Amino acid sequence: MRRALVTGGSGAIGGAICRALASGGLHVLVHANASVDRARETVESIRSTGGSAETVAFDVTDRARVAEILAGLSDPQPVQVLVNNAGIHDDAPLAGMSGAQWDSVVRVALDGFYNVTQPLLLPMIRMRWGRIVNISSVAAILGNRGQVNYAAAKAGLHGATRALAVELASRGVTVNAVAPGVIESEMASSFGAEQIERLVPMRRAGKPEEVAALVAFLASEQAGYISGQIIGVNGGMA
Repeated sequence: MRRALVTGGSGAIGGAICRALASGGLHVLVHANASVDRARETVESIRSTGGSAETVAFDVTDRARVAEILAGLSDPQPVQVLVNNAGIHDDAPLAGMSGAQWDSVVRVALDGFYNVTQPLLLPMIRMRWGRIVNISSVAAILGNRGQVNYAAAKAGLHGATRALAVELASRGVTVNAVAPGVIESEMASSFGAEQIERLVPMRRAGKPEEVAALVAFLASEQAGYISGQIIGVNGGMA
């Protein structure tokens, strides 16, 4: 049974991704940092339907600790599917944004990507099979007022996705990014119905399961010739 690690697996989108991967027969490592109890609930929901999952907790910005934990997770069987979903918001217009607000968002999205992905690459390369899916945002494509830090961090993931896809293309490892738009979740709770109708051509918020379905496909055997792509799930926003 192949093993998948989903960072930020305790949130709405992360939890849906975990369930989708588990339903495809993967053993899912549901990651959390502050919300470990919610990650455990996701694990229980997966197990209750016959799936295989366990919880793992660490701060993706703590490079040394991440490396230590991932070394343990890769013994005896390596992680071959990685979904980099961990991310945070700390919104403010750039003119009033503190250095701490900038740093916290960039560290989770970009440093977190490096800290989690880099230790898992050589085992994937040796096995000549791997799937890496980075969860981005429509904000990285269109921009969004008050989210310069978030948009910059997610746009950085797009560049990393394309470059890493080239590096790994001959090794059987694919790298793609999924850029959700307005998705039903705590992060999108500030959007009212009228605002969604103005912003989204489909006139509704997306469901976490719609994002998860794409991620599960990109993590499958059938997606072996898709790499270096940034794919939107946004109801026609871009």
